[in-house]
Amino acid sequence: MLTNILEMVQKNLGYPALQKVDPNTQLINETDTAEEKFSQAALPAVLTGLYKFAQSDEGAKEILESDNSTNWMDKIFYDKKEDVIQAVSSYAAQSQESTVIKMNIIAKESVKITKEHLPANADIKEVKQIFINQRNHILLYLLPSLKMGEYLQDETLDDSTNKMEGPISSLIQSIGSAFSNPVIEADIKNK
Repeated sequence: MLTNILEMVQKNLGYPALQKVDPNTQLINETDTAEEKFSQAALPAVLTGLYKFAQSDEGAKEILESDNSTNWMDKIFYDKKEDVIQAVSSYAAQSQESTVIKMNIIAKESVKITKEHLPANADIKEVKQIFINQRNHILLYLLPSLKMGEYLQDETLDDSTNKMEGPISSLIQSIGSAFSNPVIEADIKNK
């Protein structure tokens, strides 16, 4: 079972540990280095993009069938790719060229880890479920200043309630996840 994909990608690629976003201020403690800033912005942004991408049948299928040559930035961010790259590169004070390359590497590692944790006969519903299960882990670290909710047309991604932890918050997030069980087109057609 995949427990925390964000942490696994961070460790596998050797990035500094991430800080959780404070639900009250919507900020993190100040980071010192460009690498810490890049890690803090890029890892949750890419995984949020993959989460949204995996919720469509086509996206989940692409993750399931992808190879290492896939350009994930084009696929997961579509026409908002330049906006997302600009937001991450500005936050991290890095060039856009470097940012897009590194974010693509993060996406490839995320997909690789996802596929390693799927059973041999997995289908798109299982891909969707992995990302649904990872949503709360990812959003704890997602910087609202990146405006990923706006770019991915899902304002709930930047909501401060996603940054809260504790028994009540966990219960509410679990209830929300229960209503987010993956639906595939075949399920809809069979009704």
